Amino acid sequence: MNGREAGESLTETMIHPTAVIDPTAHIGKDVEIGAYCVIGAEVSIGDGSQLRAHVVIEPYVTVGAGCEIFSGAVLGGIPQDRKFKGEKSFLIIGDNNVIREHVTIHRAAGAGNETRIGDGNQIMAYCHIGHNCMIGSGITMANMVGIAGHVEVEDRVVLGGIVGIHQFVRIGKLAMIGGYSKVVQDIPPFMMADGRPCKILDLNVIGLRRSGVSAHTRADLKQAYKTLYRSSMNMSQALETIETDIDESPERDYLLSFIRNIRFGSNGRQNDAARS
Repeated sequence: MNGREAGESLTETMIHPTAVIDPTAHIGKDVEIGAYCVIGAEVSIGDGSQLRAHVVIEPYVTVGAGCEIFSGAVLGGIPQDRKFKGEKSFLIIGDNNVIREHVTIHRAAGAGNETRIGDGNQIMAYCHIGHNCMIGSGITMANMVGIAGHVEVEDRVVLGGIVGIHQFVRIGKLAMIGGYSKVVQDIPPFMMADGRPCKILDLNVIGLRRSGVSAHTRADLKQAYKTLYRSSMNMSQALETIETDIDESPERDYLLSFIRNIRFGSNGRQNDAARS
């Protein structure tokens, strides 16, 4: 069964005869589904997406348009969470993502909750994204990145190979993390970080330039980085100095807001609720 809705055109979509597709699945136009793929209940696959051989898409997954999903990927598996009791939850994947061989992405824990992936991401082989994660757009994940549950990765982040990210961590936009790093606390936006445990090393100047951030703002962010991580000030003093001495900009204000929010979480993770 191909799971197409009644009246949908059959002329463009190509489905290998060995594929197994639940009758409740919706398959868009110009989709290619390779040999031995398995598509579960209430799955939606957007127009122009391609599934190579042996892709498994579990129930309650939405895949956007123009995605490429390579052999061995398993999308929407049940979460590795002891609290999960079989409730209906979701995985939502945006448009134009490249998901390479043997990537695993789990749906959420908690009834009605979702794991969400944005648009235009490059997720390389053997990466894992856990339950309830919020992954932005334009992100590059090198091979074997492991992301635990409830992690937020914002737009245009670059993660090197074999990076491990603790649950509830938030990684700000345009951050860059070196390979084999152990990330147990939030990484502020625009920063370069590396190490076990991961530490802030510099400003991601190249990423800011490629994203069209002006030279003046890049210079201001460089000064903010030095104030935060290379001065003798404590964090409260550094934040006050940045707000007073550095020109206002969306990037400056976002950096300040991000860092201030960390104090409301646990162990340097703002998504992890503070515990008594």
